[in-house]
Amino acid sequence: MRGRDFFARGMLAMTALGAMALVDARAADPLDGASEVVKLWPEGAPGAKGDDPAKDVPTLSVFLPRPDVATGSAVVVCPGGGYGGLAIDHEGKEVADWFNSIGVTAFVLKYRLAPQYHHPAMMHDVNRAIRVVRQGASKWGVDAGRIGLMGFSAGGHLASTGGTHFDAGKPDSDDPIERISSRPDRLMLIYPVIAMATPYTHQGSNRNLLGENPPEDLLKFYSNEQQVTPETPPTFLAHTNEDKAVPPENSLLFALALRKAGVPFELHVFEKGQHGLGLGSGAKQFNIGPDPAFQAWPKLCETWLKGQGFLDKKAAQSP
Repeated sequence: MRGRDFFARGMLAMTALGAMALVDARAADPLDGASEVVKLWPEGAPGAKGDDPAKDVPTLSVFLPRPDVATGSAVVVCPGGGYGGLAIDHEGKEVADWFNSIGVTAFVLKYRLAPQYHHPAMMHDVNRAIRVVRQGASKWGVDAGRIGLMGFSAGGHLASTGGTHFDAGKPDSDDPIERISSRPDRLMLIYPVIAMATPYTHQGSNRNLLGENPPEDLLKFYSNEQQVTPETPPTFLAHTNEDKAVPPENSLLFALALRKAGVPFELHVFEKGQHGLGLGSGAKQFNIGPDPAFQAWPKLCETWLKGQGFLDKKAAQSP
């Protein structure tokens, strides 16, 4: 099949990227510039296999914009890394700094990873991250009704999971945070892995999340273009046609599903550009050079956020 051949040509590139991302994943908390680091579960994450801060403790690093530019909006950022590492710098901290520059409070998510963890730990982490930000809205000067979710590569898969596998809260939970909705208000997916049950999946991310030979029902559950409903949040997508590691069909299929469900979306597919470009400036530690065309997506996203009312200045609101 042509799609399988296309995927195979990109496997070595993405394998190398995942290995390098794993090195970056061990960056010490807090990240430079973060005002604080918040444990998602102060008493220990569900299913935790230990208490090693680098492996077992999912966190949010909080980046606050200057008060004079703060809009009250927030975004949880999921760096990529094939579910085996985190590109915490160019798909995390740099992105948080950019959001701060346009007045958005950013929360960089350090989620659990293979080989120590597989599904559903990562989904639990991203759902909990949205609840934590919403619960702490007044503390961080955030509007609880304007919390977005952004992800890159495998982090894009995690963000699309958060946008298709959410709940309104568990009213009978003993944990007050679990009673809060985990639905993000907007999604932003940048060269995302999405279509797990198709030839266009990234096999490394697939294997790290689901293990070897996952059953068909589990593949379908995490093939998030098949999980889109009218309740899926409005979405911004950016990809490149040259992406050999994660083919653009992942974004195209998700966009088609959004259109079928009547969900507003904006899709940009750039002609050129390799995988893992971050804001378009690349990443020297991964030997990824800058791409002038792909550097346009942050401004396009900013314009989209303005149209969504996300950059209007509003007072903080509690959930």
